[in-house]
Amino acid sequence: MKRIVTATVRNQSGVLNRITGVMSRRQFNIESISVGHTEFPDVSRMTIVVHVDDLQQMEQLTKQLNKQIDVLKVTDITDESMIARELALIKVATTVATRSEIYSLVEPFRASIIDVGKDSVVVQVTGTQDKVEALIELLRPYGLKEIARTGVTAFTRSMKKQEKQQAMLIN
Repeated sequence: MKRIVTATVRNQSGVLNRITGVMSRRQFNIESISVGHTEFPDVSRMTIVVHVDDLQQMEQLTKQLNKQIDVLKVTDITDESMIARELALIKVATTVATRSEIYSLVEPFRASIIDVGKDSVVVQVTGTQDKVEALIELLRPYGLKEIARTGVTAFTRSMKKQEKQQAMLIN
């Protein structure tokens, strides 16, 4: 099963290597990793999409990652209310005749053409993995020249006011 894990880490050399090393030694299949600075310059956030066999294996992975030097917090957010997005750049073969068709295909996806060449265009799309996959499949018959994807980046949604009040009553 696919799980989405976020990790806040110190922005230090070697952190990514240690985290992927732990996952590699335990033979977890990493689908994607995205890393970027947070609101604090010395802290980065990693979003890792990983395949695990069961929840017990996921719990073991979370514990192992939390033990790593420079890891501040690891959270499996798969079952939480979250916002997850991916960016893809797709270079598609075009001719004069097919260019307008491609423009009309990308519009409903709120994607944009960011480069136009003599025999290709580059499409930029952001959204869920499903949205990105759907657009790629629609563009495939025209001839895909190159695809570059960022991988998923995600974090949990803010709690609604009513949920906060309920949480305060429980505590």
